[in-house]
Amino acid sequence: MTKRRVVITGLGAVSPFGIGVDKFWNSLKEGKSGISTSESIDIEKHVVKISGELKNFNPEDYIDPKEVRKMDRFIQFALIAADEAVKDAKLEEVHDVDPYKIGVMVSSAAGGFRTFEDNHVRILEKGPNKCSPFTIPMMIVNMASGRISMKYGFKGVNKVVVSACATGTHTVGDAFRSIQYGDADIIVAGGCEATICDVGIGAFSSARTLSKRNDEPQKASRPWDVERDGFIMSEGAGVLILEEYEHAKKRGAKIYAEIVGYGQTGDAYDVVAPDPEGQGAIHAMKFALEDANLKPTDVQYINAHGTSTGLGDVAESKAIATVFGDKKQNPNLMVSSTKSMHGHLLGATGAVECIACIKAINEGIVPPTINLDNQDEAVADLDYVPHKARKAEIHAALSNSFGFGGQNASLVIKEVK
Repeated sequence: MTKRRVVITGLGAVSPFGIGVDKFWNSLKEGKSGISTSESIDIEKHVVKISGELKNFNPEDYIDPKEVRKMDRFIQFALIAADEAVKDAKLEEVHDVDPYKIGVMVSSAAGGFRTFEDNHVRILEKGPNKCSPFTIPMMIVNMASGRISMKYGFKGVNKVVVSACATGTHTVGDAFRSIQYGDADIIVAGGCEATICDVGIGAFSSARTLSKRNDEPQKASRPWDVERDGFIMSEGAGVLILEEYEHAKKRGAKIYAEIVGYGQTGDAYDVVAPDPEGQGAIHAMKFALEDANLKPTDVQYINAHGTSTGLGDVAESKAIATVFGDKKQNPNLMVSSTKSMHGHLLGATGAVECIACIKAINEGIVPPTINLDNQDEAVADLDYVPHKARKAEIHAALSNSFGFGGQNASLVIKEVK
């Protein structure tokens, strides 16, 4: 069976920078940080007081107020990003496509943390029978996909992948596979997350994974820097419209880029820490390149997982150097972590970083790694594009995501010729 080509025809984003892909991408190009003091939690109770929070968000500006009350924040983000992507792809103008060939795969790593937390408080104060009747459909991870499908009448493959911080990348990758093998012609794919609440911040803080640089929020996320002290919890959503190439051409769709390779592995090592030798990451990247039929030198840009954690940054950098070579061996390779600006959106992060790769290819601009003032000698010697964006011809890019539990995913995205 000949595998079908899969292209991207629509993009949508919600991020700490605001609503929309333009706000997201323009902020990355300008090297802006979206990290600030948290406003949606009582910071006096928390050791970690900063996050990548979407400020001044009124969901009723985008969603029917009656429905807003039945949705957790992560679902709201998903619907808003999906709406932008669907309109961008002009899917609402498509009337001759079998609805059973249009799928939705938009997932989350955590689901409705806020809903769970709010209803637990209600149970403690008023008893278990006082839970909201909407608790379960507000909380469960698959409901973002369900809601999107209901809004647009998309009746094709509808499922989610949950793999911690690799969720967004696995979801886009699995959507890619589904179209390749004919399960769908179009899939709305991506990730969404809203975990800036007492449980989210408190639990990750207790695990000692979050930065405590509360006095300098915009300098807190500093991948590969010797003074990094953890990642920044963020929220938002990234949604992409994946479409079979000939189908997109036939309807005259705008084509951003093509997904050509997907690799996935497991560390089988630790529930939180990465394999220090980076073997899982190495093989995920190798599998993605093999799937794309590309050599390491065919890739000009890697959007790294680059979380700003002590162990993770070292393991990933060494894995990249093993596969692609270091700065001396492969001087044309650029590697950056956009998490230095937007923080870590957990299950949404892989999707928004795919968008960053696509825009880098389209505009010939590599987003920077900000706050990289003193590169840690323990990380591999790579070109991390410090401080400022860089103009460069990008023909192919690779995006990495690695999750708790040792779940790894890599995607290769290429310009369309």
